[in-house]
Amino acid sequence: MSGITTKEAAALLRQKDRILILTHRRPDGDTVGCAAALCQALRQLGKTAFLLKNPDITEVNAVYAEPYWAAEDFEPDFVVSVDIAAKSLFFPAAEAYFDRIGLAVDHHPSFEGFGEVQCVDASRAACGEIVYEICRELGEITPEVALPLYAAVATDTGCFVYANTTANTHRVAAELLETGIDYFTVNKRHFRTKTRKRIAIEAELMGGAEFFHEGQGVFLAVPLSMMERIGATENDLEDISSLAGIIEGVDCGAVLRELKNGEWKLSLRTGANGRVNATQACQLLGGGGHAMAAGATLQGSLEQVKEQVLSAVNQVKRD
Repeated sequence: MSGITTKEAAALLRQKDRILILTHRRPDGDTVGCAAALCQALRQLGKTAFLLKNPDITEVNAVYAEPYWAAEDFEPDFVVSVDIAAKSLFFPAAEAYFDRIGLAVDHHPSFEGFGEVQCVDASRAACGEIVYEICRELGEITPEVALPLYAAVATDTGCFVYANTTANTHRVAAELLETGIDYFTVNKRHFRTKTRKRIAIEAELMGGAEFFHEGQGVFLAVPLSMMERIGATENDLEDISSLAGIIEGVDCGAVLRELKNGEWKLSLRTGANGRVNATQACQLLGGGGHAMAAGATLQGSLEQVKEQVLSAVNQVKRD
């Protein structure tokens, strides 16, 4: 295993063909946008490149990936993972390729070090910033490459309002806008549109908020019973983890989603004040991520899971 620069990653990809790109379990805009943009950039070079179809993808993000899905019988010669930090984030079909990853591109401090070659930079707000540099080395940043990259960078920074946003993030976004992409539609899709079912979910979440640490922390829970009662789907839960961050005084928001009976997905979002390091807390729970945004999958009843999360948070919090 070795670490390489974006220029070296592009040079490596130029030598390869029949490339398959992997996204992570329950894919967000960053992993999907990176995969779609890289696939398009490779195709512009005449390469055969596809994305492994991800069954967890939502309608909001599917628009970027649909032109690039691989046929079921596609046999790659080279495999790339984008925005995947841990083996636990590989969905079932992707797990078969874990030992075949030739290039892993990521921006998480908790990256587990898999892949024959790695292009990792934890200082980047979004994996899209890294993939942008790789695509730029591969050739022209056309609108077809720029649009999904903009979605990647915008979604992982909350439309450039999260504390992970840097000057480089804005530079990348500006260069992508200069290609003439329809950024307004992307922003409307991801940040300015909510289904009525999503609004109903948010109302119940806020009504059932459970605070801890004298109001600095909050639990928001989405049990399966709520989803069934409202008739909601994955499409109604896009970026639900950001909801805790809008509550005044809260710098540690734990959003718990029940995936199946007794299995919960934790999304932990913490403040820029550094009182709670989200990665450190989630690593205690078998997960990982960033200092202010991390996750884990937990087993047990809702109350048991809350106890696990609070215990982990208490172990890493600063007074």
